[in-house]
Amino acid sequence: MESVIREAVAQGKISNDAVHAWKFLETHVAGCLAYVSYREILIRPLIAPTFQHEAFNSPKQRIYMSATLGAGGELERAFGRAKIHRIPVPAGWDKEGTGRRFFVFPEMTRDLASAPATAAPFVRRVIEQAGRTVVLTPETRVANTFRERYLPENYRSFTALEVEDDLSVFTAEPAAALVLTNRYDGVDLPDEHCRLVVLMGLPANGDLQERFLHDFVGADEVLRERIRARIQQGAGRATRNLRDHAAVLVLGRDLTSYLARRDIQASMHPEIHAELEVGYDASQDQTSEDVWGNLAIFNEQGTDWDEVEQDIVRNRETYDRQDGPGAAALQRAVRSEVAAANALWSNNHQFALNAIKNVTDQLRNAQTPKRYSSLWSYLGFCVAHRLAEATADPQLQQTAANYFREAERNSLGTTWFYRVAPLATPSAATAEELDPTDEAAMRTILATKDLWEPEAFKAALEARAGLQQTEPDPYEDGLVHLGRLAGASKSYGDPRDGTAAKPDAVWIFDSARWVIWEAKNQAKDTGEIGAEQVRQAGGHLRTTQTTEGAAAPGDSICVLSSPKNKVHESAHNVAEHNVYWVRPPAVLEVFDTLTRAWQDARARGLPSMSVPEVAAVFREHRALPSQWLPTLRQQPVWRPPAE
Repeated sequence: MESVIREAVAQGKISNDAVHAWKFLETHVAGCLAYVSYREILIRPLIAPTFQHEAFNSPKQRIYMSATLGAGGELERAFGRAKIHRIPVPAGWDKEGTGRRFFVFPEMTRDLASAPATAAPFVRRVIEQAGRTVVLTPETRVANTFRERYLPENYRSFTALEVEDDLSVFTAEPAAALVLTNRYDGVDLPDEHCRLVVLMGLPANGDLQERFLHDFVGADEVLRERIRARIQQGAGRATRNLRDHAAVLVLGRDLTSYLARRDIQASMHPEIHAELEVGYDASQDQTSEDVWGNLAIFNEQGTDWDEVEQDIVRNRETYDRQDGPGAAALQRAVRSEVAAANALWSNNHQFALNAIKNVTDQLRNAQTPKRYSSLWSYLGFCVAHRLAEATADPQLQQTAANYFREAERNSLGTTWFYRVAPLATPSAATAEELDPTDEAAMRTILATKDLWEPEAFKAALEARAGLQQTEPDPYEDGLVHLGRLAGASKSYGDPRDGTAAKPDAVWIFDSARWVIWEAKNQAKDTGEIGAEQVRQAGGHLRTTQTTEGAAAPGDSICVLSSPKNKVHESAHNVAEHNVYWVRPPAVLEVFDTLTRAWQDARARGLPSMSVPEVAAVFREHRALPSQWLPTLRQQPVWRPPAE
């Protein structure tokens, strides 16, 4: 690869920017990752090797200044530094922000969500009323979509290059849009210069590495601080002093669903947290005309707004910013991550392998998704495999095989691993015959000795009657019994202690997978599933993580059981990717399938069977988790936005 790029540089076949980058990458490509898309190829180290940069490595002191510093090691990864000391925030700054923002979610309103084509005229109407607007997008494709779909006719569109030296070319225009790509800070538009900010698209695709981590690895927690900072910085581009105010229009299903999440709101600055809640309530289940009226009240900043203002101020004082569930572990691991990246850049593979082991150890039992750890396990496989080839050391071959299996196991629910894994996998890393969830279920079934007894088994089967009812308590009890029959190592329900937002049933299959339930069986089959129900179901995974004190395994799912025949479009717009909708008859179908498998296994002498033997029986009846899970996943609530 190096020889090919070197020849391309010599023949002038790559851009000037790429030639400049090549001066730093040459002789170090083996320590980089290569990301390939149909538009571009990005070659870069996972973490920048700033230890070779004098300005980073040799000064007496470096000071990083930002209003949105967070936890989780984001700053250390971004700058390639193993340790950065954070100066405490001054008293009062942790509550009060600068200016007032009013968040508007057009795609959550009843009428615009039901007829998405009508959203564009509403957005154009808002932009025309504001006059000037700044539009922040994560990538060029999204920026082009905004210009084509939402920019009013006869509006002038400016780019970052056009205002780089002088913003007045934009602020002098009465009707103009400043459309920026992956630029969420560094632009100040106070007071009458701009009263409208448009955030379009989730700011997680700054380059191919970010897109890979977010879309393919699913390492959301690693990028959470970066995304949070961009949203907060972007939302504040037009509120630059205490008395300033601006509306913030949120567009794009991915960004809308992200900001609708309670845990994401709680991770924001307390003032933005309060503003997001007000904006969510003022958009969800409202009409676009209601929202238009609310915008008018906000823009007037008169007595009608005063009550809302008081609510925001009162709420912000009760909030404390909450770090994500994996922030502490990621912060601890980042020193080893930087050390490993630096060693890879320096071709010191033995030291890199030791550092990678520290990373995976620190993330193994952490309350953070394992998918980011799977990437480091894959890098461990690559390094150990390279060392094994160089030394012919069988122990290193075993180490490579162990890392391979660990990466495979922790990447459940993603597709990236099998796209980059070698065609000939290490013999010691050959996948076991059983899917990890299947194996966990079969081991639990063999250990559930109480269900071997006729009376206990009969009582479990009687739970089927609860799954035919519309009363919540019997139905939830039926789900708990169903989880036991499915082989969940833990199956429990809502404690019914009066606390809100608890799952109705939780199935834990050891460290392989969780299935979490929100039951709306009491609902009528008329009407549509609403946004708040879907939002509640999506939050159950994080609630269970708190209850269990552990991270949800990859590809864990939240299932919303409801007899309704349709999902409202606004619910699609706030849905998380792991939320699925199933109707009660499908749940009964799973119950009956498992019942037949249990009856057969008991008839064949379940107490004397091995894991492979009981798995063979369940496989015959299509009662392994890998066989009945697709029934629960036939109807994902989330769906990609229409092009």
